[in-house]
Amino acid sequence: MHQARKLRNLQRNRDRLQLPLEKTFRLLRCSRVAWYAHHMTDGASADERGKVARDNSATPATLDKVAARASLPIRGFETVPIRVPLGRVYRGSNYLMTHRSTVIVRVVGDDGVIGECYVGDEDEALGTIVRIVREEIAPHLIGQDAFAIERCWELARPATFNILRDRRVGLVACAAVDTVLWDVIGRALGQPLWRLWGGYTDRLPVICAGGYYGTEQSIEEEIGQLREKGFHGIKFKVGGLSPEEDARRVIRARQAAGPEFTIMVDANQAWQPLEAIRFAQLAREAEIHWFEEPCRWENDHRAMRDVRLSAGIPVCAGQTEFSAAGCRDLMEVGAIDYCNFDASWSGGPTEWRRVASMATVFNVQMAHHEEPQVAAHLLASIPHGTFLETFHPDRDPIWWNLVANRPRLDQGFVTLSEDPGLGWELDEDYIERHRLSDDELVRW
Repeated sequence: MHQARKLRNLQRNRDRLQLPLEKTFRLLRCSRVAWYAHHMTDGASADERGKVARDNSATPATLDKVAARASLPIRGFETVPIRVPLGRVYRGSNYLMTHRSTVIVRVVGDDGVIGECYVGDEDEALGTIVRIVREEIAPHLIGQDAFAIERCWELARPATFNILRDRRVGLVACAAVDTVLWDVIGRALGQPLWRLWGGYTDRLPVICAGGYYGTEQSIEEEIGQLREKGFHGIKFKVGGLSPEEDARRVIRARQAAGPEFTIMVDANQAWQPLEAIRFAQLAREAEIHWFEEPCRWENDHRAMRDVRLSAGIPVCAGQTEFSAAGCRDLMEVGAIDYCNFDASWSGGPTEWRRVASMATVFNVQMAHHEEPQVAAHLLASIPHGTFLETFHPDRDPIWWNLVANRPRLDQGFVTLSEDPGLGWELDEDYIERHRLSDDELVRW
């Protein structure tokens, strides 16, 4: 079933990427060869490698070719925007969500190796992101070596230079390209990205964002549902009410969850420092694991430092920073214990990994804002990675439906696979139901 689904998806992608049928079949076969090459190169005898090759319609020479690949020229890109309506309006402290939107990016490398990813949760800016990838980034990368990832990242960076455009949309476009290039690198080498990036673990605890305002579901019912689904914890929304009211809500969540269930809170930059400190003091009995973005944006580095030191509560932030330098400033001022820099919002895994390296010298732990499809590999690759953040299936239907081989949640954890690259198989039927044509993208 696994290989049949992969073949069906490759056949559907063939026409868009202009690959002949025989190359599609060869791609499917080589993806298996690359996986086995990973398991059979170290310490394997020639006979053992030969057996693996025969079992997978390949030859030892093919395995040697995969292992010895010296470059990976980029032949082309494809972008597919999709937009999915949510079952209800989701309200945080100062925002609301009605749709989940993302852009799927595919890249074709040498010998027809295909990389594929999806990136971002931008609704209104989706069309602009697609245009930037197609018109401002892709033309500069055709013919470049995907293995030269730092050079490719640098060539894409000018998409963020337009001072009259929201810098975030250029960053998301760069992230989409950076992520798909990492995927094709992993596929070409036959290695999962969590291992290429460090290989610390293949298992992560999973939390679910919740506690949204305006729902008919009680706090107790929501906590019970998340525990039943097997989540390790919840990131609970606060900041939309007074500190006193939100403290009572979080205490109710703790009472419903019991002592073993992890609870973080997220104010989405809602409060002034004194309000955030008061909330933390009032909610102390809830045993909050971290307090995310407690303070308003205009002076948040120093404000979060004050909350952290005055209230004695661990603070998490970083998702709204545009660069590694912004996260450095958070760490230097002593504002955070956890950094949830977002690879998809801020230039891609290449930039996230720079932040993760800096965090080790500041004794800061790494998290990731949303985007479990890339965050899982990043967090698993390092010793100071923490929780994989997801949403309820109604809030993020893309993760729960687009990824056909999404890892199963088991007693609060997911285990990542050995599939190369990101390792995800995207459901083509789901894409076709929700994709936006170029005309729809322009009109919308």
